[in-house]
Amino acid sequence: MRLIPAIDLIEGKCVRLSRGDYNTRKIYNEDPLEVARMFESGGLEYLHLVDLDGAAAGRVVNYRILEKISTRTGLKIDFGGGIRSEEDVRNAFESGAVQITGGSIAVQQPNLFESWLKEYGNQRIILGADSKNREIAVSGWTEVSGRDVVEFIAGYENKGVKYVICTDIDKDGMMGGPSFKLYRDILFRTGVKLIASGGVSSMDDLLRLNEIGCEGAIIGKALYEGKIKLQELEKYVKE
Repeated sequence: MRLIPAIDLIEGKCVRLSRGDYNTRKIYNEDPLEVARMFESGGLEYLHLVDLDGAAAGRVVNYRILEKISTRTGLKIDFGGGIRSEEDVRNAFESGAVQITGGSIAVQQPNLFESWLKEYGNQRIILGADSKNREIAVSGWTEVSGRDVVEFIAGYENKGVKYVICTDIDKDGMMGGPSFKLYRDILFRTGVKLIASGGVSSMDDLLRLNEIGCEGAIIGKALYEGKIKLQELEKYVKE
């Protein structure tokens, strides 16, 4: 299972939120590049970079930080937050993203999202399936769509989606453990490569996610708060 540390950006700074609430922001570092280099020096290969400014604005804002991290580290970056147009997608890839994640756009403009799948391929386009009480949430997690998350993912698998990042909003940033039951349900109903996000609080959580068949796991606040040590992740990767 791939271990994917996360950097969330607000005003160019590395922050974490709780349950997606911007009022709960906590700044961990004012230099995202420094954080990215720390992850890389710890033996990690991947990075989940989220433009929270972009998610709020409905357009990508932090291209320059993406470009800086991609050119000054060897991390393989998946980038999301505010991607709403072909221009956003093109700029993200030109700025160094290996993959991009589309969430709200896949709900609100499915034809456009599907066109990206066809143009760039399902290795480069990730479906973001963020859910609250098992309903897909959109617009920076401020609205629920009424669509069941498992059915939503299964529908997009039929359209060619291979990679899915699924975040349980109520778990995000709370370090109370991931939504194991939800992830089991998704893996039982579909054959997607599932990347779990939200609630990871310990190495035991990561081991359980691996056991149930997740392709990757995103680690955020637990890493910043020291609940999981970078050395532990490095050891896991080497083993």
